[in-house]
Amino acid sequence: MSEIVILGAGGHAKVIADILLACGHTVKGFVDDRVTGTVLGLPVLGRLEDAPRFSSCRFVIGIGDNAVRESLAARFDLPWHTAIHPTAVVCREAEVGEGSVIMAQAVIGPSARVGRHAIVNTAAVAEHDCAVEDFAHISPRAVLCGGVRVGRRAHIGAGAVVLPGIRLCADAVAGAGAVVTANVDTPCVVAGVPARMLRPRHV
Repeated sequence: MSEIVILGAGGHAKVIADILLACGHTVKGFVDDRVTGTVLGLPVLGRLEDAPRFSSCRFVIGIGDNAVRESLAARFDLPWHTAIHPTAVVCREAEVGEGSVIMAQAVIGPSARVGRHAIVNTAAVAEHDCAVEDFAHISPRAVLCGGVRVGRRAHIGAGAVVLPGIRLCADAVAGAGAVVTANVDTPCVVAGVPARMLRPRHV
């Protein structure tokens, strides 16, 4: 089994390290442009640019920012590892793309699809027939009801609920605790119950 290197060494990377260790993997360490020394007792091996030096390893991007994850995935041609916590429930008919992270107690329902380098965070739910596109992030305890579509780089805030069949376009953001009852067709931030647009996003 290959050792795993985590790109980034901040809070999100710590959670990924914990997932990997809980799965019985060996974490070689982190690469990060701002952190040195050790994190959770594991070494920071160098800067991000040093990642290709560890060619015998597999890699996970441990950075929560969706656009940064996308940039790093494009920058480095590396063997990406998909990290799924042992307490997560991923139904047999679900799909999880390479480099994605499914955290503790998350649920990925039947026929749901999670793209590449996406995050389904702690205790979040992507119910049956949902699609979470590449580099999207579903925050802790957010719930996507059946058939929801979450676009590339979109972010669903902590505790938000997206009603069945709703679509959120690329780069849309649903604020923490929002209840999204209508499609979000332009990049913007929506919040509230029911969710309303707060401001556009210029991406």
